[in-house]
Amino acid sequence: MNPGGEDVQRRTREIRSAALALGFSHVGFAAAQELRDERVHLDQWLAQGHHAAMLWMGSDVAKRTDPRAVLPGARSVISVAMNYYTSEAHRGEPGTAKISRYAWGDDYHDIVGERLEQLEKLLHDMLPEVRTRRYCDTGPVMDKAWAVRAGIGWLGKNGNVITRDLGSWVFLGEILATCDFVYDQPMADFCGTCTLCIEACPTQAIVAPTVVDSRRCLSWLTIECRDEELPLREGMRMDGWVFGCDVCQDVCPWNSFARESAEPGFQPRSANISPPLAELAVIGDEEFRERFRRSPVKRCKPWGMRRNARTVSAENESNVD
Repeated sequence: MNPGGEDVQRRTREIRSAALALGFSHVGFAAAQELRDERVHLDQWLAQGHHAAMLWMGSDVAKRTDPRAVLPGARSVISVAMNYYTSEAHRGEPGTAKISRYAWGDDYHDIVGERLEQLEKLLHDMLPEVRTRRYCDTGPVMDKAWAVRAGIGWLGKNGNVITRDLGSWVFLGEILATCDFVYDQPMADFCGTCTLCIEACPTQAIVAPTVVDSRRCLSWLTIECRDEELPLREGMRMDGWVFGCDVCQDVCPWNSFARESAEPGFQPRSANISPPLAELAVIGDEEFRERFRRSPVKRCKPWGMRRNARTVSAENESNVD
């Protein structure tokens, strides 16, 4: 049930308008309640070991599924999305590597986080007594679940939030607040019978609609996995990816609606689109740090990038043989 009152309606309009003016492509509002259905799915996902070595996913489950455990007295979640699509494409040339589109430009944590901070300040100027917490993939808050609750999009079969007007090339963030807003309604699921993402995954990581097994996902393997050698199972292919993977998004029909991002920071660094594999396989620590300064790619560490590039090179050589 939505809270009423002119003050709440005016606040909602002003924060929505401010969010769009700050460069967010979407903004929605949801009541800060326990995510009961999402808690069931999270518990099942963890029980099946789909979180791989990301043990932090199994901690603070109460906080992940109830914003009031993160911010006592929370009444609302302001969910935002920011378009990061650019018209460049992976070229797939022999001897080159692929880096996920989201990591071609500057680190989204910095860009989205800075805009969230500005939006948070505007809310505090408007309502000095309000208490808030902001997140952009930076804490025990389920970004995708709140984007769905706030009507920004629906959860696609590939586990990404899909918007009707831009597809899934969006970053998510949220502000928890101890004040009321006029709440949006969740959106219907428009994936229908389409299974292109499941069929196209090079490692068969989408084990059921909306369920991704991190142990098979190239995003986890190339970024978070800290094994000396990548634990690839039979039938799993790297397909040139050394940081992340875009396949499930590339094949999604809803991404035909993608439009160029207006955010300069998301424009690709030319060296990140199709870097030579041989370069990355021997990249030095200092060169890595300099090349990927203020980039999400720094998360995989220099030795991780060398490992990934060598693994892709070995796969390519095997395919030639």
